[in-house]
Amino acid sequence: MDERRQLAQQLDDIQQQIKELEIHYEQYFAGIEKREPYQERKNLARTIRHFTNRHIVWTDLKFRYQGIASRFMSYSQYWDRILRLIDEGKYHRHTTRLNTTTQSQSKKTKPIDPKAEATRLQQELSLARENCGVTGTGPSTEKVASFLATQREKIRSRYGDKPVEFSIDTSGEKPRIKVSLKK
Repeated sequence: MDERRQLAQQLDDIQQQIKELEIHYEQYFAGIEKREPYQERKNLARTIRHFTNRHIVWTDLKFRYQGIASRFMSYSQYWDRILRLIDEGKYHRHTTRLNTTTQSQSKKTKPIDPKAEATRLQQELSLARENCGVTGTGPSTEKVASFLATQREKIRSRYGDKPVEFSIDTSGEKPRIKVSLKK
């Protein structure tokens, strides 16, 4: 029975090493770690190969070993694929979670100036009217500002405090101010 306990302890150790190696690779892919944990992976692969040649009598431990070995092989294939994508320059690190907190803080500190936005949209609208051949004077800056305020309130009541973006749409006969949610 002592051999069985020793084998079970070794399988526990291998399982723990796989979890640690997975964490190290995820940190490497996220840019936290500077070097790939290659040596750890090599040592773990050697340990797993050692168990391949070993005859395991107990069915439950044999099943557990096979699960551990297949999980390690799946992770290895995944890590190799990501490493290949990094080498080809096609992998984008998952740093968006790190950047969203700084971006959301900068968005909160930099409020949108309604007058400047209304002036910008009024100028773009008058240029679009000229390009479309629409005669007459366009809406004043005050009318554009009041329109933007009412649209913001409608969107806030419908979707909450999500940021909105205003642009000029020239797809129809007359240019219009288009309201959309920022993503």
